Amino acid sequence: MLFLTSCSAGRDLTYFSDLSGNTATQTTITNNVEPKIEPGDLLSIVVNSLNPESNLVYNSGILLPATAGSGAGTAASNRITEGYLVDSNGEVNFPQTGKIKVGGLTREDATEKITTILSKSVKGPTVTIRYLNFRITVIGEVNRPATFTVPTEKINVLEALGLAGDMTGYGRRDDVLIIREKNNKRTTTRLNLNKKEVLNSPFFYLQQNDIVYVEPDKAKALQVSTRSVNLPIYLSIVSLVLFVASSVVFR
Repeated sequence: MLFLTSCSAGRDLTYFSDLSGNTATQTTITNNVEPKIEPGDLLSIVVNSLNPESNLVYNSGILLPATAGSGAGTAASNRITEGYLVDSNGEVNFPQTGKIKVGGLTREDATEKITTILSKSVKGPTVTIRYLNFRITVIGEVNRPATFTVPTEKINVLEALGLAGDMTGYGRRDDVLIIREKNNKRTTTRLNLNKKEVLNSPFFYLQQNDIVYVEPDKAKALQVSTRSVNLPIYLSIVSLVLFVASSVVFR
């Protein structure tokens, strides 16, 4: 029993445990980079102008963006069937104007570009662009792992964990894996959420299709291992052998 009950160092379950509780800190945010439109993005492009007929042509069939999902193992509840899909060349096929290249532009830059183009044929256009399929995935040691559709393009790791119901008691806060695919390249990095320096990481704010994986600690691995499952059987056998041996000795 002494061998089975070994001592282990306590785990830090507190986020940003190195932040002092007595003093306020203030830093400039430099890692919140606005994402750029990429092929495969689904955009809601809503046009409002002084011409109702033009509004009907441009906005026909556009759905509202889906809200963040909350059920475990499920995607966002709203089904997206309409929108402007950015093709492999970074272009959207816009009514009457034809294809417009928006790939590589931020949402603000794309709004300005489309507004300028429409101003040549539409009186007083106002363009609003939103992402319809800005999704992030949170898996691993969280209470509600799922893929979530975010109504805006701004979400950080803590907000993503909040959508997933936070980490379980077995989740490693010092080793959260971020998987990011961009420009045909896959990048991985690990974040230590026990340290305040993670707030300045370029991966603290998530981007389109990022995956957040919370790794389990050794206690969870031991819990589900074959040895742990068979441990009661081994103890029962040892107890039986000791009982028989003691009976023989005392007899």
